[in-house]
Amino acid sequence: MIQLTMRQLGLSIYPDHSNFEDDKHYLELGHKYGFSRIFMSMLEVQGSVEETKTKYQKIVDVGNDLGYQTIIDVSPRIFDQLGISYSDLKFFADLHVAGIRLDQGFDGATEAMLSYNKYGLIIELNMSNNVDYLNNIISYQANESFIYGCHNFYPQVGTALPYDFFMECSKRFRDFGIHTAAFVASQVGNMGPWNVNDGLPTMEVDRRLPVDVQAKHLFATNMIDDVIIGNAYASEEELEALSKLNRYQVQFHIDFVDDVNDIEKTVVLDNQHFRRGDMNTLVIRSTMPRVYYKEVPNAPHDNTHEFQRGDIVVGNDDFGIYKNELQLVLEPHSDTRKNKVGSISADELILLDFIKPWSKFKFLD
Repeated sequence: MIQLTMRQLGLSIYPDHSNFEDDKHYLELGHKYGFSRIFMSMLEVQGSVEETKTKYQKIVDVGNDLGYQTIIDVSPRIFDQLGISYSDLKFFADLHVAGIRLDQGFDGATEAMLSYNKYGLIIELNMSNNVDYLNNIISYQANESFIYGCHNFYPQVGTALPYDFFMECSKRFRDFGIHTAAFVASQVGNMGPWNVNDGLPTMEVDRRLPVDVQAKHLFATNMIDDVIIGNAYASEEELEALSKLNRYQVQFHIDFVDDVNDIEKTVVLDNQHFRRGDMNTLVIRSTMPRVYYKEVPNAPHDNTHEFQRGDIVVGNDDFGIYKNELQLVLEPHSDTRKNKVGSISADELILLDFIKPWSKFKFLD
């Protein structure tokens, strides 16, 4: 039987900065919108061993009852502070978590040995370093099925990863087929692990974008399996927007022009689009609608204006064989044989670069 790796949406909670009832409500709200993963930080823990165990176990159990998978963020300092041995992860098993994330790494052999822990806990590694860390761990014959990867988040504006570096780091994990995760930033959440919170994204370019566009960006890289909101608490509107995402192909939001007609809406919304393999730099062409709707009339609009990057156009009756072909504009140009039917938002222009030859994409009204 083939085991599929499903892409998940996740929330973050910070028990040492919050209260149980607020966290419980947040998890219940996330469950309503299909969230299934929890990032829980233990880096700020202050209480005794028993106080810590009681506090964390209580909220983890709420998540478990709702069907979440909880991975808790730890560091060597926490092991020392709580008297936990690397040879026995019983403390974390007693919290009922699915795994632990190692915010700081060890020597490779340690991580490999941890992956064989008798409790079956996932060992999640920090992905945000472009070094040969993962290969070192794998070379010690790690239990790869229990090795995950998760990027850092960056509370200080200007300090998150640039795109190219993010891709280089991520590729190291993707090449091994490791399950991966990264963070997006709620635009309303103001809680994180530290007393600076300018949003908690993995990539700097994402920091001020709507949270659903950030998630689209991470999924579009094809490097990330799970997208987690780094700061708490995201709004219900943000959770709902994320719940509507297509996690497996880019789905643009389209703002239709006032004079769009029925056939143009059908072309845009009712088709699985893909970019032609013989690409060009002017437009992204989705050519099958011209075959499906070749007999359907499509009168010209007022097409005297110049099309801009991100505009969606459809061939009209003057375009011969190309009538009802959909094109997504990459470079400004004019052509009266094409009707502008709408445009994608300025925030989503970042996604155009991910539509490669044969890439699949859709539109959402």
